[in-house]
Amino acid sequence: MTDSLETTTHTADSGPGGYAAARLRLLQEESRSGPPRRAALADLTDQWLATLLTGGAETAGIERGVALVAVGGYGRGELSPRSDLDVLLLHDGSADRSALAALADHIWYPVWDMGLALDHSVRTPDEARGTAAEDLKVQLGLLDARHIAGDAALTADLRTAVLADWRAQAPRRLPELHALCQERAERHGELQFLLEPDLKEARGGLRDATALRAIAASWLADAPREGLDDARRRLLDARDALHLSTGRATDRLALQEQDQVAGALGLLDADALLRQIYESARIISYASDVTWREVERVLRARSAARPRLRALLGGRGGAGGGADAGERSPLAEGVVEQDGEVVLARAARPDRDPVLPLRAAAAAAQAGLPLSPHAVRRLTTAARPLPVPWPPEAREQLITLLGAGESTVGVWEALEAEGLITRLLPDWERVRCRPQRNPVHRWTVDRHLVETAVRASALSRRVGRPDLLLVAALLHDIGKGWPGDHSVAGETIARDVAARIGFDRADVAVLATLVRHHLLLVETATRRDLDDPATVRSVAEAVGSASTLELLHALTEADALATGPAAWSAWRGSLVADLVKRVSAVLAGEPADDWSTPQQTTAEQERLAVEAWRTGGPVLALHARSESLPPGETGLLTDATEAPPEEGATGPEPIGVELLIAVPDQPGVLATAAGVLALHRLTVRAADLRAVALPSELDAAGAVGGVLLLSWRVAAEYGSLPQAARLRNDLLRALDGSLDIVARLAEREAAYRKYPRRRGVHAPPPRVTVAPGSSQLATVLEVRAQDAPGLLHRIGRALEHAGVAVRSAHVSTLGANAVDAFYVTDDSGAPLKPMHAAEVAQNVERALTSPPPPSPSGV
Repeated sequence: MTDSLETTTHTADSGPGGYAAARLRLLQEESRSGPPRRAALADLTDQWLATLLTGGAETAGIERGVALVAVGGYGRGELSPRSDLDVLLLHDGSADRSALAALADHIWYPVWDMGLALDHSVRTPDEARGTAAEDLKVQLGLLDARHIAGDAALTADLRTAVLADWRAQAPRRLPELHALCQERAERHGELQFLLEPDLKEARGGLRDATALRAIAASWLADAPREGLDDARRRLLDARDALHLSTGRATDRLALQEQDQVAGALGLLDADALLRQIYESARIISYASDVTWREVERVLRARSAARPRLRALLGGRGGAGGGADAGERSPLAEGVVEQDGEVVLARAARPDRDPVLPLRAAAAAAQAGLPLSPHAVRRLTTAARPLPVPWPPEAREQLITLLGAGESTVGVWEALEAEGLITRLLPDWERVRCRPQRNPVHRWTVDRHLVETAVRASALSRRVGRPDLLLVAALLHDIGKGWPGDHSVAGETIARDVAARIGFDRADVAVLATLVRHHLLLVETATRRDLDDPATVRSVAEAVGSASTLELLHALTEADALATGPAAWSAWRGSLVADLVKRVSAVLAGEPADDWSTPQQTTAEQERLAVEAWRTGGPVLALHARSESLPPGETGLLTDATEAPPEEGATGPEPIGVELLIAVPDQPGVLATAAGVLALHRLTVRAADLRAVALPSELDAAGAVGGVLLLSWRVAAEYGSLPQAARLRNDLLRALDGSLDIVARLAEREAAYRKYPRRRGVHAPPPRVTVAPGSSQLATVLEVRAQDAPGLLHRIGRALEHAGVAVRSAHVSTLGANAVDAFYVTDDSGAPLKPMHAAEVAQNVERALTSPPPPSPSGV
């Protein structure tokens, strides 16, 4: 069977209706997809446009000297269902201008009537070349020029001239093309790491694949061929499915379209789709890096050759002409530097030296040089596998590679492009190109692991065993390729990998502990009460030793820094450091602080508590927080403006505002304060609630009821922050009942539902659980939910209605997710009974799942 249109029913007649029907039948054919369908669609369109050209030429009285030429993607025969038609009406200048205009109208108007996007022009060959000389995008389109109909010799002459121009101008035009690619990558990001990627414009997308074709046409350099055509085909197939599923000419693969596109391509789910796309983008990105490096090398060599040639012609024999471009400098055994790349020495024997791949990679990373793709390919095909367990030198070279910092990434990518990483570490295959559907994460799982090692290398001076830190950084999320808790699965994998690469039993146990508990410090510090001795003891028992705690502290910071800007801050760092200090004391034999021991308060907190007790009402203070200030220090904002520094002011830039509220203890304080903040459109990034001890002289004076201190990190949802006086007045009114927070928030929620600002996939439902064993003196309820205005207010009200007392609260927001912990007790101050705790958790979850109560005003 043949795919030619002559043997099918997809033949277009002269009218748009015939073409439209044939086009629709072709696109609805399930048996034909991918390259055959794209080629068939291009052929079908060629037939139709050829008929239009013939009819138009007869009508306009033009007998010869015109041709219809497809350029760009259409010229390559790669028409997706909603692709633009890039067409050039080429003429030799002999036809009358009005006749040409009539011919063009005869072609263009039927295309527009079909609703197809059309990029068209009418030019002579000289005009086309002149426009190409001025506009790089036009020149790139003409490199793929293909004859459709008319005077074939005219098209052939144009192609020959355009290619000759491109090759002659390549030393000038290729750097311009490179700058264009870099600017586009800055604007659209890297395709292999985006959750909603642009298949065409992002780095590693279809535009870059086209740029590689242009470089090859220049004859200056050529891209690595292996896998490149398949990668490009997979991106085109995904774009075809996207066009058909959405009915739109779009290249952005939005989240809500991914399952449907995956199904159309016969893939299991959206994750399988993204993984395939990431793999394709990675191949194109790596090929681009290698090819542009080769272009720069060739252009550099040409530039250096000219003065040497002039020196030779001038009779000076080239003296002082600089080092020979072929000069080799040794870097390690069997590894040398040549012309800015790391290559294998002539005497290297990969078949007899199984450590050579890691030695070459480590040498390249340490030197900050790229690893030659030819060297990597030779190592892949010729190197003997490492014995298991690895010899000490192999393990040392891996650690050297991981500890090289930023240059590790490029070398690792070179090894991965040729499959060397999965040969060295077979478990890597499950995390390779694996997406992370969490907007907090910037990278795929595998790249995140490498980035964590890069961050860990900068912290290696803080630990006694930097080798264990670097390997733990590389393996901490290795379990994400398996079902279940990735930390639990990762512990088992880490044991196997650590033994494979030659660590002894004690080191294997430490690495397994680091992987198993790599989230322990940050989750405990931000979600648990550090004044509860059970919290500190549980961490100490999990970690086991001071040296492991030291490693875990550095790993926690490296992991968070490699995740994304929302995962780490000075505030989180200070909380983790506080927890590490307390756990260190326990591991050193000191007893954990008893719950009844009051937490040390600052002078300002004591002042606020005293004023709240004396006035019987809330007292507020606002502070600007800055990353450049040491933990715990803040810059006070005046109550008059509550604004960040003026534009042009020097000094650290605020990253948020800390709001302190001291209020006499009474039921519903947490919910009321949270509601007031929501009413003022303040987004809560973090919150902490605890009782503050009054000074001894007040206790002696018979002070009754305690004072609660609520510490908030907030940011204004819109505009500037409200004045402290307004916040205090509304808080007073809410506490005495004159301000109906519930009704006001219900009105806003109703308006939000009526005019939603965001549309997209639904967030997973909230989940409320009881954290067993987290405290001996209170019950810990953990709430995980999508962050939303008024969320903390709803949680506080649900706890208030459940009749439990909140002893402390620890609220954190990570991206779009809120993860909050509440230490609650019954009326007697004791932890809740298991049945009661489960019931309270269900009630809170139900309150968060149900829609808010209707507004009394009917809004």
